Amino acid sequence: MESRMDEIKSTLRNTIKEILYPLTAIIVSFIVGGILVYAFGNNPFAAYKALFLGALGDLNKLGETLVTTTTLILTGLSVAFAYRCGLFNIGAEGQYIMGSVAAVWVGWAFQGLPSILHVTITLLAGALAGGIWAGIVGWLKAKVGSHEVINSIMMNYIAMNLSNYLIMTALNEPGKAFSYEVAPTAKLWRFAESFEQFKYSRLHIGIIIAIIIAFIAYYLLNKTITGYEIRAVGFNPSASEYGGINVKRNIVLAMVISGLFSGLAGGIQTAGVQYRVNNLFGLTGYGFDGISVALVANNNPIGVLLSAFLFGVLQKGGPMMQIEGIPKEVVGIIQGIILLFVASNFVRITVQRYKENKEIKSYMKKEEVK
Repeated sequence: MESRMDEIKSTLRNTIKEILYPLTAIIVSFIVGGILVYAFGNNPFAAYKALFLGALGDLNKLGETLVTTTTLILTGLSVAFAYRCGLFNIGAEGQYIMGSVAAVWVGWAFQGLPSILHVTITLLAGALAGGIWAGIVGWLKAKVGSHEVINSIMMNYIAMNLSNYLIMTALNEPGKAFSYEVAPTAKLWRFAESFEQFKYSRLHIGIIIAIIIAFIAYYLLNKTITGYEIRAVGFNPSASEYGGINVKRNIVLAMVISGLFSGLAGGIQTAGVQYRVNNLFGLTGYGFDGISVALVANNNPIGVLLSAFLFGVLQKGGPMMQIEGIPKEVVGIIQGIILLFVASNFVRITVQRYKENKEIKSYMKKEEVK
């Protein structure tokens, strides 16, 4: 019992240590943002009051903030998980889109199923589509060494155009620029169905699913052999291979799991919010926002929960600041300052890790000569 408590304390300490610097960066960024607002001739206290009231002013506003947070949790987890294996998954955007398309197809095509079964396979289809889409990038990285950043960027645009083709052909609502609507049995339960306080909000059970997934991701990374191998490959692929870990397998696996998260985000957005997929004129932005979420969270799945909520507040509270006469660009400035502070530490750690890996490779070569 005592050893179990020590383990919990150690885990909590490590988690706090990982998110301490990003948390400090957020506080400093809000202070700097307040100074800028004051320099523009506005009251910083009024600005932040408007920001938080716009995002958290009542349960309906909180609900809408959590709708955005749900998607950001999952795309943030997608980027964070891949990075723990040393991979920069900039393709969360495309994986999200493919998850949306797969979910709308299953949600529309498989009519007549019991609700619990239909919702489940709709979300699983979205997750699986995202996992396959990311797995292609992982396979290319492992098989031929092509860089995941370049491949995943290209896959984003392939996903967008493939989605548009399917939405305007096989899945098209006749005469419209969007898909068929999913069946009622494929729609996620909304809080408004049982709670009057959320009647003007689209908040759905997806927020609970996203939180559970975040804890599963944390457990998988930190409490399992698979997670240990993924983190080891991310820390030093050469040393991992020397120690008997299959580096290529873990690269593909990490990308597939990463894609599952983004695909699930698309599935949840389709089954819980939009109920259809629109013809896209550009990328949605959720995948790219997930990069910011993961960066601020220091790629910690628990930190992603807090980071996603922060970005949800900033996105939903911004318009209220504008109503109060404060430029909405202030929100962008605050986000930029947060990322600047966090990224500076990210670069420092990356350079330090690169030097350590170089030293280890040099040592291993000397050992082979001996």
